Amino acid sequence: MTPIDSGTGATPAPQPTGAHPRFVDALRELGIEELVSRVRRFPDATRTAAEAAAALGCELSEICKSLVFAADGVPVLVLMDGASRVDLELVRQELGVEKVTRAEAEVVRETTGYAIGGVPPFGHRTKTRVLADRSLLEHDIVWAAAGNPHTVFPMEPGTLVAHAGATVVDVREHTS
Repeated sequence: MTPIDSGTGATPAPQPTGAHPRFVDALRELGIEELVSRVRRFPDATRTAAEAAAALGCELSEICKSLVFAADGVPVLVLMDGASRVDLELVRQELGVEKVTRAEAEVVRETTGYAIGGVPPFGHRTKTRVLADRSLLEHDIVWAAAGNPHTVFPMEPGTLVAHAGATVVDVREHTS
């Protein structure tokens, strides 16, 4: 079955890189369409940060995870390095809300337009508040999903944070 773009009703054009058409459109709108040529496609899904890092041959912390949470029921995207976990209490404090939980798969897809395991840091169906953990900025380049579990793209972390419209915060879980 061929997917239909719900925004236009048209069948999205196939992308040679395998990047999701909505993500390619977002790159075009941001004026960085040349990034499409840098998208890497893998024959096997890279749904987890560990799978992506292994496929790329990079450090786990060089993977940018795009995670959707519900903050008092409102979706929020958290960008986190692949080696770290999000501290929900720090997110709760940062947002000044009562409760933060991991969003259900349907909420992730409805909010972003992408399935879990392929959510990029920007180019979403709806405008969502975005937090980026400071740990991402420790790298020259990070790799993030390009709209599906088979594709990733490289970007300088400061540029990625800017395109995502993210607020840089400290929400990484610290183990003692």
